[in-house]
Amino acid sequence: MYQWRKFEFFEEKLGGRCAIPEEVRGGIACSSSGRGKLVIGCDDGGVSLLDRGLKFNYGFQAHSSSVLFLQQLKQRNFLVTVGEDEQLSPQQSALCLKVFDLDRMQEEGSSTASPDCIGILRIFTNQFPEAKITSFLVFEEAPPILLIAIGLDNGCIYCIKGDIARERITRFKLQVDNALDRSQSSITGMGFRVDGPVLQLFAVTPASVSLFNLHSQPPARQTLDHIGCNVNSITMSDRSELIIGRPEAVYFYEIDGRGPCWAFEGEKKFVGWFRGYLLCVIADQRSGRNTFNIYDLKNRLIAHSLVLKEVSQMLCEWGNIVLILNDKSALCIGEKDMESKLDMLFKKNLYTVAINLVQSQQADAAATAEVLRKYGDHLYSKQDYDEAMAQYINTIGHLEPSYVIQKFLDAQRIYNLTNYLEKLHEKGLASKDHTTLLLNCYTKLKDVEKLNVFIKSEDGVGEHKFDVETAIRVCRAANYHEHAMYVAKKAGRHEWYLKILLEDLGRYDEALQYISSLEPSQAGVTVKEYGKILIKHKPAETIEILMRLCTEDGESTRRGASNGIYLSMLPSPVDFLNIFIHHPQALMEFLEKYTDKVKDSPAQVEIHNTLLELYLSNDLNFPSISQTDKDGEFDTRARPAAAGISKVVTNGKLVSNEKDISKYCLERREKGLRLLKVAWPADMEHPLYDVDLAIILCEMNGFTQGLLYIYEKMKLYKEVIACYMQAHDHEGLIACCKRLGDSGKGGDPTLWADLLKYFGELGEDCSKEVKEVLTYIERDDMLPPIIVLQMLSKNPCLTLSVIKDYIARKLEQESKLIEEDRRAVEKYQEDTQTMRKEIEDLRTNARIFQLSKCTACTFTLDLPAVHFMCMHSFHQRCLGDNEKECPECAPEYRSVLEMKRSLEQNAKDQDRFFQQVKTSKDGFSVIAEYFGKGIVSKASNKQTGTIR
Repeated sequence: MYQWRKFEFFEEKLGGRCAIPEEVRGGIACSSSGRGKLVIGCDDGGVSLLDRGLKFNYGFQAHSSSVLFLQQLKQRNFLVTVGEDEQLSPQQSALCLKVFDLDRMQEEGSSTASPDCIGILRIFTNQFPEAKITSFLVFEEAPPILLIAIGLDNGCIYCIKGDIARERITRFKLQVDNALDRSQSSITGMGFRVDGPVLQLFAVTPASVSLFNLHSQPPARQTLDHIGCNVNSITMSDRSELIIGRPEAVYFYEIDGRGPCWAFEGEKKFVGWFRGYLLCVIADQRSGRNTFNIYDLKNRLIAHSLVLKEVSQMLCEWGNIVLILNDKSALCIGEKDMESKLDMLFKKNLYTVAINLVQSQQADAAATAEVLRKYGDHLYSKQDYDEAMAQYINTIGHLEPSYVIQKFLDAQRIYNLTNYLEKLHEKGLASKDHTTLLLNCYTKLKDVEKLNVFIKSEDGVGEHKFDVETAIRVCRAANYHEHAMYVAKKAGRHEWYLKILLEDLGRYDEALQYISSLEPSQAGVTVKEYGKILIKHKPAETIEILMRLCTEDGESTRRGASNGIYLSMLPSPVDFLNIFIHHPQALMEFLEKYTDKVKDSPAQVEIHNTLLELYLSNDLNFPSISQTDKDGEFDTRARPAAAGISKVVTNGKLVSNEKDISKYCLERREKGLRLLKVAWPADMEHPLYDVDLAIILCEMNGFTQGLLYIYEKMKLYKEVIACYMQAHDHEGLIACCKRLGDSGKGGDPTLWADLLKYFGELGEDCSKEVKEVLTYIERDDMLPPIIVLQMLSKNPCLTLSVIKDYIARKLEQESKLIEEDRRAVEKYQEDTQTMRKEIEDLRTNARIFQLSKCTACTFTLDLPAVHFMCMHSFHQRCLGDNEKECPECAPEYRSVLEMKRSLEQNAKDQDRFFQQVKTSKDGFSVIAEYFGKGIVSKASNKQTGTIR
C-alpha cells in the first residue's frame, strides 16, 4: 500500500486550524452531526450546537453530570442523548436517555433557552441489569418510531423501540458474546442495514463480527467473522457495508461475510466514510504521531494525507470533514473541485489517473471525453498513434470527429483513421462525408475483406449505419460496382442498382430481369427513368415488360377476369411515351400491341392520337443502322429526315431504298386510315381520338384519304369537295357530288352549284364534266339559267355548244310556263270582272228570291222566312238563333277567314318565312306567293304609313 500515489485532492477550509468556541467549556466527550449543525456533548453534562464555520449557536444542560453519547436525527430535528444524572435511589442507575426537540425551545431564564425534552427513559431496569455502555446507535423508522441500540461491555445489546415521547416502547435484548473476559466481549460498534423490508444490525466486539436479522422473531444472529476491532474503528459505507479497522488492514463486510480488505498498516484510531472515500486516523508507533489519510479505493490513490496530534472526534458535515483534536482545536477539510484536481494531474501527465478519477466520480460524459481528448493529444505528441487513437475512439459522441480526422489524414496513419471511422459508423454517428472517407480508405488500402464486412455485415434493410447513397456513389467511383450494387439492392435503391447495371456495366438483360422482379409501382418508376437506354439496346424485351405493367398479365393469375376498376389502377402507356423519344418504331409496336390487347383503356384517346401521329407522319425519324454487333443488336442513332434515303427496320426486315420506304409509308397510312374508321364507330357521335388533331395531321402530311373520311363523318361536305378540287380529281369530284349531293339521302344539293362554279373558274376545257353537272342541276332545277350562264362565262375555254342544249331546253320550258301563266292570268281577270259586276249589281239592283222550298228542311217555304244574298232561303224556325249567316255557306266562309287569319299570323313569323325561302328550290316563288296572298304588301303599306 505504500506504493499508492499521494495527491492533494483536499484542502483545509476556514483558513486552517481553528479553535472550538469558548462557550464549549467542558471536555468533549461525544459528538454528532446533521441538519447543518455540529452537536458536541461535554463531560459536564452540557450540549453545544455549532453552525457553519464552527460558530457557536447555542448550548444547554442536557444532563446534570456528563453526556456519554448523543446522536442528531436526520428526518426530524431531534437529539437523542445518553448521560448521567443525579441518582434518585441506590437501586436506580444514574444513566438515562433523553430525547430533545430542537425546534421547540423552552425559556429557562431571561438569557438562556434550552430545547424541549420530550422524553426521558431509564436505560437499565430489573430485567435489563446495569452494565457499562460502550456504543450507542439510533435508527429512525416511520415517525415517531425510533429504534435505539445500546451496546454494553458484557456482550449484550439493549434495544428500545417505539414512541419515547408517549412512552409507548418495547424492550428486547440481543446477546452477542458470552466470553468471560469483558475486554473481548464488549460491544465496540454497531451499524444498521436496510435490505428492502428487512432491517439488519451489525454488531462488533474485539473478537467477533455478528449480524442480527431484526425482521425475524426472535432476531436471528449470524457470525460473520471471529475477529473484531476496538471503539471508533467502525463505520458504514454508503452501500451499507460494514467497515472495521484493525492494525493490519481495513476490512469490509457484507451480509454473507467478509468482503475485500485493504492492507493499511497501523493502529486505526478512527475510521470513517465520506463520499466514496475511506477516512482513517492511523497511529504510528515508531514516531508517536497520528496520520490522517483519505483513500480513494477505486483509483488506488491517497487523496490527502495530513500529520496530526491526538484526534478526539471525526465528523462529516457541510460537505467537509471536521476533525476535533484533544486540545479543543478543529480542522475543516474539503474536497477540491474536479477542474483543480484534473489540472493537477495534467501537469504531472497522469492522464490515466485523471480518466479513472472522472469515471469513478461519475462525472458527466463531456468532462470524461475532454480528459480522454487531452490524453489522446499527449499520446499523439509522443507519436504513440495507436494508443492515441484508442483514446480518441472513446470520445466518439462528444468530441467533434473532424478534430481527430485532421490529425490522421496522413497516408502513414490511414490504418488508425480507418479504425476511427469504423467505430464512428458502429455508433451511428457518421455523416455522409465520414462514409465517403472510410470507403476511400478501404479502396486506397485495397482492403476488399474489410470493405465486404462494412458493406455486407448489416442485419437488414433500413438498418444501415452509414449513408446508403454516399456508399453507393463512392464504391461506384472506385469501380467497386458489385459492392455498390449490393448496397443499392439491399437498401431498396432500385434507381442506383439499375444505373450501375446500365450505365457502368452494360448488363441490359440483368437489368430487365431485375425490373421484372420488382413490384409494379416500383418497376414503373424505374422504367420511366431508364427506359430510354433499355429501348435503345433491348427494345423487344422492354416492350414486353411495359405490356406486363400496363395490362393485367402480371396479375391475371391472382385476380382472375379483368375489371374496369383494376384496369384504371394500372399504369397508362401514355406515362411511358417519353422513353421512345428517339425510337418511334418501337413506340408504334408497343401501342399496337397494347390496343390489340386492351379495348377499353381509360387513355385510349391519347393512345389513338399518338398512333395517328406515328402512322401519318411523313418525316418520321427512324434510327439508321450504322453497325450490327455480334448478338444481332443494332447500334441505332437518330438521323434527320433531310439526310437522304433512310434505313428502317420494320417487322424484322431491313428496308434500305426509297421504293421500300414509300411502301412502308403507305402501309403506315393504311393503318392510319383503318384506325380513323375503327375508332369512330357508327353509333358514336364523337370518335375515340381528337378530331382537330387528326385533321391537322392529315393536312400537314397530305393524307387526303383520312381528311376526306373525317370531313364526311363530320358532314362537312363542302370541305370534302374542296379536297377533290385541290387535287383536280374531276371524276372523284363528280362521284362525290353524286354521293353527297342527293337530298333524298340526307345530302347537300348545293354541292352541284359549288361544283359548277368551280368548273366555271377552272380556266381549262372541262366540257364533258360541265355537261354532266348541268344534267343534275337541270334535273333538280337548282339554279336559274342566268346564274348558270354567269358562272360558266368566267371560263374562257368553254364554248356555247356546251350549254346550247341546256339553254334550249330551259327556254322551251320557260315558254311553256309563261303561256300557262298567261292563260291563268286571263282566267283570273275574267273571274275578277265577273265578281265586280256581281258586287255592283248587289249594290244597285234589287234581288229577287224565287225559292219556294226551305234549303234546310226542303218543305214549302212559308212565313216567317229568311232570305240570304247567296240565294238560300230558310224557315225562321229552321235557323234558330243564328239569323245572321247562311248555314250552307258559313263553313266555306269560315275557312276563308281562318286562312286569312293564318296568313296574317305567318307574316309575323320571320323565321318561318326565311326557312321556306332557304329550303325551297325556287325562293322567288315563295316571295311571290306571300305578295300574292297580300301578306307582305300589307306589312309594307303599314310600315310606309308609319314612316310618313
